[in-house]
Amino acid sequence: MMSSRITSRQNPRVKATVRLCAHRGRDEQGRFLIHGVREIRRAVAAGVRCAEAFVCEDLCTTDDIRGAVDAVANAGAEMLYVTRPVYARVSFGDRDDGVVVVAEAPRRRPGKLRLPAEPLVVVLEGVEKPGNVGAILRSADAAGVDAVVVADGRSDLFNPNTIRASLGTVFRDNVAEGTAAEVIAWLGEQGLRAFAARPDASLSYTEADLRGGVAIVVGSEAEGLTPAWTGPQVSAVRLPMRGLADSLNVSTAAAVLFYEALRQRGG
Repeated sequence: MMSSRITSRQNPRVKATVRLCAHRGRDEQGRFLIHGVREIRRAVAAGVRCAEAFVCEDLCTTDDIRGAVDAVANAGAEMLYVTRPVYARVSFGDRDDGVVVVAEAPRRRPGKLRLPAEPLVVVLEGVEKPGNVGAILRSADAAGVDAVVVADGRSDLFNPNTIRASLGTVFRDNVAEGTAAEVIAWLGEQGLRAFAARPDASLSYTEADLRGGVAIVVGSEAEGLTPAWTGPQVSAVRLPMRGLADSLNVSTAAAVLFYEALRQRGG
């Protein structure tokens, strides 16, 4: 394990890390930031490669924080000990846990996923808001969904808000991403029946048979699903809307569908 101390906010490594707060910076460097003790521990446990950690010892005041720092160090990250002003520059939002990790972004394609017999899979097509992506990942984890696949994602999986909203479940090895065409082909190869959430569908979600090998597909908050999710291989389902609103937040709708599938599957 290597370590060094940084005291200048203008240090080149600090500047490179700040750029990871933006999508473009994450794309260019192939890296992303992890904040929060729980998220850091889950990333390490999932085998995410932690390249370096910015540690402000003045803020590492609890056993949980110190344990997360030790976990990152034991995982082989370079430890960069920084002042409070430097830490304030590389941290995102209001986190003051005293440690920020720079990690290598894992790129998992659908074809690499390992599925059990008769899996329950979730597909997110074009969901824009990082918080919604994270909330869906969290609900999918809670409901025992076997895999989550992002199709034509408009928000990268390692946006800090996605990581935070997912409570670190984004790091699980059952999360993948690809193009819509790639995902549709993969679902066909797996022999999975697809159920697409659409507000204009005639079939209620409680009437759909969500047992066996199934994929639940949800779409963009603003535009819904693209025409790619039509045809004989896809069944459209709807959730009842009894008030003035004509749709639910996509993460809420997804959670309802996950738990209906869980109920039908004996969960």
